[in-house]
Amino acid sequence: MSVFTNVSVDELKPWLSSYSIGDLVELKGIASGISNTNYFVTTTTGKYVLTLFEEHSADELPYFLSLMTHLSERGVPCPHPVKRLDGLQLDELNGKPAAIVSCLNGRDITAPSVNQCKELGQVLANMHIAGSTFTLRNQDSRDLVWREATAKKVLYFLDENDREMLRETMLRQAALDTFALPQGVIHADLFRDNVLFDGEKIGGVIDFYYACRGAFLYDVAIAVNDWCVNEDGSLDSVRVKVLLRSYHEVRPFVQAEQLVWPDMLLIAALRFWLSRLKDKFYPQSGELTHAKDPQHFQKILQWGIAHQPEIVEMWI
Repeated sequence: MSVFTNVSVDELKPWLSSYSIGDLVELKGIASGISNTNYFVTTTTGKYVLTLFEEHSADELPYFLSLMTHLSERGVPCPHPVKRLDGLQLDELNGKPAAIVSCLNGRDITAPSVNQCKELGQVLANMHIAGSTFTLRNQDSRDLVWREATAKKVLYFLDENDREMLRETMLRQAALDTFALPQGVIHADLFRDNVLFDGEKIGGVIDFYYACRGAFLYDVAIAVNDWCVNEDGSLDSVRVKVLLRSYHEVRPFVQAEQLVWPDMLLIAALRFWLSRLKDKFYPQSGELTHAKDPQHFQKILQWGIAHQPEIVEMWI
């Protein structure tokens, strides 16, 4: 969500004429994140978010835009893509695929409370259920194949201890059969900066551009590793249990999910450790880019490997 591709007011005004959302009032770049170019766009009819896609091709994007439409129309608080006058949801701007979506109420949080973790668990489970009737499919762009390739690229930047931890976790993931778990549409990036709170309620879940078909438990693990983690990489058992219980009340876990829970947390941590290492050692240039620290997930992974019995006890 950094600004990699510049858009000026003079460029945006004629582009907006293809939409029925009024005249441009203000254009403001969004600096957080690392994947796409995003701007807040205020018009005479309201506030929107403009996204220029830096990594996805125009052929890939209808899946994400259709998914957001599907979820939004079934009560999930997520952006609703705006259609052009000709009915299309996808356009092009400054040589990049582009779309404009509704801007939701709320703001992201830095220190989730127990109640906010409870709210997240409920919304995540509802999102998984709402996505069960979505018929399009998309492969995980950060799947096992990607993780193996990325591990090879970053391995020799690491010291020996981290190399060994990476090798060990890669072996764990190779032995984990996630396809035997309940599957469906997952967000795959449900961090605190992708959830907007309006008071104590979630006003919006954003940034669906890693969404894919996968194990629901993987989505839960990604969320827990961000929403329930302490600064030292340890998990807060109270927040973990509250999030899991609130999710379970909406979509009950099955026994197979309980059995692989500790390993799933490690695989979820591995995925983001690798992506941050890749961004650090193979950076993409961007005007307002903020690369995230890979040591954060290094600590989460270290703690998870060393505290497997405690993680088992955190299950509901």
